[in-house]
Amino acid sequence: MKPADLSDCFQLLHEASRRHIEVPWPLRQQRLQKLADMLHTHREAIQAAISADFGRRSRHETDLLEMVPTLEGIRHALRHGKRWMRPRKAAVAWPFWPAKNRIVPQPVGVVGVIAPWNYPLFLSIGPLVGAFAAGNRAMVKTSEHAPAFSRWLADTVPHYFAADELAIVEGGADVAAAFAALPFDHLLFTGSTAVGRLVMQAAAANLTPLTLELGGKSPTLILEDADLDQAVARVMSGKWVNAGQTCIAPDYVLLPQALHAAFIEKARAWVGRHYPDLAANPDYSHIINENQRRRLQSRLDEAAREGAAVVPLAGRGDGGDNLLVPHLISGAPEHTLLMQEEIFGPLLPLLPYPSLDEALAYIGARPRPLALYVFGKDKAQIDKVLQRTVSGGVSVNDTLLHVAQEGLPFGGIGASGMGAYHGRAGFETFSHLKPVFVQSRINSMGLLAPPYGKVFERIVGVLLRR
Repeated sequence: MKPADLSDCFQLLHEASRRHIEVPWPLRQQRLQKLADMLHTHREAIQAAISADFGRRSRHETDLLEMVPTLEGIRHALRHGKRWMRPRKAAVAWPFWPAKNRIVPQPVGVVGVIAPWNYPLFLSIGPLVGAFAAGNRAMVKTSEHAPAFSRWLADTVPHYFAADELAIVEGGADVAAAFAALPFDHLLFTGSTAVGRLVMQAAAANLTPLTLELGGKSPTLILEDADLDQAVARVMSGKWVNAGQTCIAPDYVLLPQALHAAFIEKARAWVGRHYPDLAANPDYSHIINENQRRRLQSRLDEAAREGAAVVPLAGRGDGGDNLLVPHLISGAPEHTLLMQEEIFGPLLPLLPYPSLDEALAYIGARPRPLALYVFGKDKAQIDKVLQRTVSGGVSVNDTLLHVAQEGLPFGGIGASGMGAYHGRAGFETFSHLKPVFVQSRINSMGLLAPPYGKVFERIVGVLLRR
């Protein structure tokens, strides 16, 4: 779609949203069910399209990391959405008794979604769950770096949804810029912090409310009493899945100096068990494209030049141009790009720490991350970490899994984003929670009207009491 065509597409959705402000539950339910039917029917086509975009992407990872959480989000919304949309009672301040208050959730109208390439299904369809549960219509801008999936989605959606219900927009950076400038009723962007700033600038012209899901350097903190075998296994799993191209992947590991050598050995053994013959292994994904692979290789090369110890966890083999094997990196100087920017690939710096307080100070001195992971047994120590760190979300003694909980909001803070969605949080993000005050037939408001006198002064005196 050309930038000039976006306005017509948006206008169709906008006009329909204004004509049909009240969206009953059966219609919302139908749209959610259509999403589920579309995914179930085309599961193999989705796997193939995403794998084609990556050069090689494990179909099992597509199922586990994209299909499963998306379908679970739909099931959760179908179970609870009717209750979410009911008006809610709200307390009334005593001077206004016997009036009543309620909060009425309403669709905001048209929701825009700008999706990235790393999880093209989950991060394009996932936000639609909350948008549809809340009764909205939507436009989705897919990533030009996932062209096969984008084409499949653009071709398939019209068979399930009317043009004034859901529109899929393909195109490059010029289309994305024009998309962000449309006067959506809410816009959700998932991507880098740098692009998020541009999206925010574009949305500001229309005062468009935003949810920004960005990223950052998500730390993993291993405490002295952690089960190291378990910690290594869960960090390896969370880091190497999708070849590290995950916004909440562990970005670096803080661990006691005494555990450093053992961590490396256990990590090498874990990769050997789970990714044998890595170059030909269908369960290890490729880097999305040549530009991303070169970026990662340059970060690795810079760290090595600056004195870091670089430890490959598998042989290179002949896996194609965009295969990058997992690496651990120790002693990378702080000024290197590996330590300054989100890695977004299968490179994992290790940072030994002398004390927990110093590890917490290291985390606190940096921009607030999208995720934080802590491994340990001592509840008091874990609570100390939770109290003294601020991040978008946390998993304790595991990685990634907080994002799969429909009962938890998912979102960032500071440089890692703003706003949240998933489950009820997604419904509320894409709803206007309209406050309604209902005056009682019998009320005292007439006593507060001019001309003001002694009765008024007595009433106000009561209201001003200490």
